[in-house]
Amino acid sequence: MSSLKLANGSKAKIRNLMSALFKHAMRYEWTERNPITLVRQSAKRERAPEVLTEDEIKSLLAELSEPYRTMVFLAATTGLRVSELLALKWSDVNFENLQISLNRAVVHQVVGELKTEASRKPLPVALEVAEALFNWRLRSGYPRAEDWVFASFEKQGKQPYWPENLLRHRIRPAAERCGIRKRIGWPTFRHSYATLLKANGEDVKVVQESLRHANSRITLDVYTQAVTPAKRQAQSKVVKMILPSQNGSGKEAEA
Repeated sequence: MSSLKLANGSKAKIRNLMSALFKHAMRYEWTERNPITLVRQSAKRERAPEVLTEDEIKSLLAELSEPYRTMVFLAATTGLRVSELLALKWSDVNFENLQISLNRAVVHQVVGELKTEASRKPLPVALEVAEALFNWRLRSGYPRAEDWVFASFEKQGKQPYWPENLLRHRIRPAAERCGIRKRIGWPTFRHSYATLLKANGEDVKVVQESLRHANSRITLDVYTQAVTPAKRQAQSKVVKMILPSQNGSGKEAEA
């Protein structure tokens, strides 16, 4: 497992899958033991994911040109995975009902299924998000219903952009120009969206549904980080509950 260049969570999933396969093999007497029981693999993250503040997101958007600005805006305000974002076609966007249908995923330019069943849920979008998409469609060279929303001009619209190239040549340089020193990846926008939702006091169920997670545990354990002002405010509420009021303190002092 240590030789695999994957995240700990991905390694743990592979380990569990292999263990299940050997258990079935033992059940049918194809093997006498499960060697995977000797493999230890933690799913714990090696480091906390980067999260952008609202001011950092605003600065980044101001530094980006189209279509990169709309891509980042959509990612940061919907929590779409990059495989879902780049798999969008104009036929998936319902401007009248302010809703996006998620029907496919694109990974390394291969069109496939979405990550989970929960990922298939329709995604409601704010009016401002729909307007940004509509304005981009007016400017795009590929506005037909069957075209990719973010079709690559280099590939004559036949496929969407490569996500790694977008990060390397457009998004990260723009972040550096506006003074953001964090290591930005596509999951950064999803993590940031979840964290901002939670910091705004949104219900856990709302955050879960917004990110299209199968359960709220994933939402809480993996995708949200309490921002410093929110933590300070939470602490302050407890302090005020414990400490006596100033008037009360004064009366005690006089006594």
